[in-house]
Amino acid sequence: MTKTDSTWMAIALAEARAAAAAGEVPVGAVIVAPDGVQLASTANRVERDADPTAHAEILAIRAAAKTLGSPRLIDCDVFVTLEPCAMCAQAISLARVRRLVFAAYDPKGGGVEHGARVYQHATCHHAPDIVGGVRESEAGQMLKDFFQARRA
Repeated sequence: MTKTDSTWMAIALAEARAAAAAGEVPVGAVIVAPDGVQLASTANRVERDADPTAHAEILAIRAAAKTLGSPRLIDCDVFVTLEPCAMCAQAISLARVRRLVFAAYDPKGGGVEHGARVYQHATCHHAPDIVGGVRESEAGQMLKDFFQARRA
C-alpha cells in the first residue's frame, strides 16, 4: 500500500465528522483494494436511512462488493473509526476482508476486542488481521464530543 494506516484512517475520520454534522453517530469507514485503490468510503446513515443496519462498515462493504462485482473482498482492508459491533464484525468476516484497522475501542458495543468477540469463536469462518488504536484519541474525542452535545 502506498498510504499508511494513519492516512487511510484520516479519510475514515473525515467521513465520521460528516456523519456527526448530519446528526449521525460519528463513525466512518474506508475499504482499500490490495493494490492500494480506495474502493469505498462511507459514514453511518442509520437515522437518514431509518435503517438500523446502515452502519458505516456495512455500507462500505456493500459499495466495495458492488465495485468489485464480488461478495468477497479478498485481500482488501477495512479502516473504521470505531471498533465494529458484532453485526459489522460478522459482515467483515463474511466478506473475507484481509485486515481490519480501527481507531477507538468500544467496551460497550464492540464485537471484536469486547462483547461478542466474533473472531474468537470456533464457528467463525474467517478472521481478519486486526489492528486497533490507530488515531484512537482523535476518534474517541469525536465520539465523546458528539454524545456530550446530545445530552446537553
